[in-house]
Parts: sequence; structure tokens; C-alpha cells
Amino acid sequence: MKPLFVLLIVYVALLAFGSHTTFDKGNIFAGNIAMGVMLLFTAIGHFKFKTSMAAMIPLFIPKKVEIVLFTGVLEILFAIGLGIESTRWYTGIALIIFFCAILPANIYAAKHQINYEDLYKPGPGFKYLWFRVPFQFFLIAWVCYFSVR
Repeated sequence: MKPLFVLLIVYVALLAFGSHTTFDKGNIFAGNIAMGVMLLFTAIGHFKFKTSMAAMIPLFIPKKVEIVLFTGVLEILFAIGLGIESTRWYTGIALIIFFCAILPANIYAAKHQINYEDLYKPGPGFKYLWFRVPFQFFLIAWVCYFSVR
């Protein structure tokens, strides 16, 4: 839920205050910067909660912590790529693939009630998917609209 708030607040703030600044570049710019800020926000979690997030990866996959750290770095690179007009389309395609690729980890975490912020507390379980799955499709639609046009 926090990433959704970050995405929407940054987007609305850029639209509301952008016209009063010298960097106002419109709706597409605001949408990409908002997604970039959200990705930086979620990347922080990959470093701060790496052990708990590693538990979201199925047992048969090795190097879980390394995967979590790698995906955190990817999110930082995606944020940078969205901010560069010449790489935005390619970054958008890669980001859509990334969003599709991480959905199974979120389903696994829900099934096993894993709390990605605190491994010692139970996660919300399957009710989490009622938010997460539509949110994942929302993120994909956002990237399609603002980046892959």
C-alpha cells in the first residue's frame, strides 16, 4: 500500500506544482518520475529487509538474499532509465517483464504468510493478494501508458 501512496502523491505533486517551476514537462514526465521515485522507495526495502524479503522466494531457489539485493539494484536502474527519455521505452518493457516476474514471489509470500518487513511476524496471507494482484496490473498499465507509448 505504501508504494501506491508514494506513486500517487509524487505524481499529483508534480502535476500540481510543476507548472510553477522551470522543470514542468507535463503528464508523461510526471508519470515517469513518480514511478521512478516509487521504485527507489521499494528498492530501499530490498536492502533494509533483505532477509525477510528473501523468505518470499521459494525454497528450491538458491541465493535468495543475493536475488533480493539484485532486484533492488534493478529497481534503482529502472528508476534512472525512466528518467532518461532515450531509454524510457526499453526501460518500460523491462519493467513490465520485471513486474510479471515478481508476482509469483508475492503469491508465495501470501500463501506462506510471510511478512516482508519482519520475518518473525505473520504476513497478511491470501487477503494480501486482493490488493497485490490488482496493484501489479495497475503498475503494468501505468508503465504502458507513461513509458511504452
